[in-house]
Amino acid sequence: MNLHSLSLRNSQSCSYKDVPVVSIEELKGTIVSCVQEGKRLLAFFAQSTGEKEMQLYAVLGNDKLGTLSLLSAKVENSYPSITDQCAQAHWFEREIAENWGISPKNHPWLKPIRFIPSYREGQDAWNRSKENILPCVGDYYQVQGEEIHEVAVGPVHAGVIEPGHFRFQCHGEWVYHLEISLGYQHRGIEKELKGGPTKRTLPYMETMAGDTSIGHSHAYLQMLESLANCQVSQRAQALRGIALELERLANHTGDLGALANDVGFLPTANYCGRIRGDFLNMSALLCGSRFGRNFLKPGGVAFDLEDSRIKEFQTKLENAKKDVTVAAELLLDSPSVLARFEDTGVVSKETARELGLVGVAARASGLSQDIRKDYPFGIFSSFSIPVAIYKKGDVFARAYVRWIEIQNSIAFIQSMLISMPKGKTQMPLSSLAPDKIVVSLTEGWRGEICHVAKTDEKGQFSWYKVCDPSFHNWMGLSMALRNQQISDFPLCNKSFNLSYCGHDL
Repeated sequence: MNLHSLSLRNSQSCSYKDVPVVSIEELKGTIVSCVQEGKRLLAFFAQSTGEKEMQLYAVLGNDKLGTLSLLSAKVENSYPSITDQCAQAHWFEREIAENWGISPKNHPWLKPIRFIPSYREGQDAWNRSKENILPCVGDYYQVQGEEIHEVAVGPVHAGVIEPGHFRFQCHGEWVYHLEISLGYQHRGIEKELKGGPTKRTLPYMETMAGDTSIGHSHAYLQMLESLANCQVSQRAQALRGIALELERLANHTGDLGALANDVGFLPTANYCGRIRGDFLNMSALLCGSRFGRNFLKPGGVAFDLEDSRIKEFQTKLENAKKDVTVAAELLLDSPSVLARFEDTGVVSKETARELGLVGVAARASGLSQDIRKDYPFGIFSSFSIPVAIYKKGDVFARAYVRWIEIQNSIAFIQSMLISMPKGKTQMPLSSLAPDKIVVSLTEGWRGEICHVAKTDEKGQFSWYKVCDPSFHNWMGLSMALRNQQISDFPLCNKSFNLSYCGHDL
């Protein structure tokens, strides 16, 4: 990808000393030129070197070739911002400034994204005192003019929902700008992963975003197995793939029901609430947990699927397929629903690419990107799933992509159940290789999950970085509200259905 970057594949462990350390100017130039060529910035973060300097790391992805590029640069307290030439770096640079007190000079909108104390003692990009770390630092973006008014929503919301603050700049009912303020769910998980793996590491992965237990666990375990040079059997890979697609099925079905509820279309809203439970119960049939917890284990999976349960699984899946088909077609064929879904919350293909959106949000805007195809992992290295794409980028597109993916996931699971590979369900895991670095990608139900880790001389994690798909996509929701009525916000918000805790970690 670049003469001064390390090229690797998904979950391929490499010697840490092979990661190039370039000048900050070269790092910026490489990121900007690669993104302009159509590559993507998958992760951009900082880590301490243990000295005065900090080290910036960039992970770039070539979706066409399925290759990753890794490079780094050392900085002290500031560096020239990359965001002015590459919008995909925007959220990353704000996180770096907040976590480490490193200021990206000339960043167009530099303010905290989580409002937490800096990881570096005495270093703060905003010169905050320890007593002033609440979400009131920095001014909100303001639109000025006659009859402009602000509407503030949250962070406490009605019902059972995670906290987040939304501030709308409006003229009458029309939204000119939406600013999203998060961080209320920050738990410091990345810091706790240092020194691992321990008995707590896998439970941390399963609860980073509670509705993505399988997605994050899969990313972590394939990284662990790469570092331990462990070859997981095809049977275990197939069972992991079934669990991953069940997680997608349950959440996509729930989202279709929630979208139906937002426009008062009760038949689908009621059906999908129950059908989501059917898919969750299939996860329980697989491993005893409706959310798939304690199923994925280092070296494979904790439980096998014997012939009698395979037959039961097939029956349940076929029944759920019939029910979800009726519910989805009722929703997407209804003129009253289409009147609310179509042309609402549009994110163009150009905007989605510029912001670096991932998952359903990206594919609904016409971007053909899916980790299962572009950077195949596990069972998807030998079994391909079609990429679900729609081009309009509106609420209907995001609903329709979910429906296509539901059909594709059901077809995948049916195929696996008919021809389940042979092999052990779990292989032994040796110690992790020392002084290595790995980038691990999976396609969670929301989209791309990226884990990056480095081991020290003892084979323990000297640092661990996680990028949940919501980290890429919150700005996409903000853009979807531009020139929309404020009453469209619940519908747009649900069509993205992003994670607060997955973002905050």
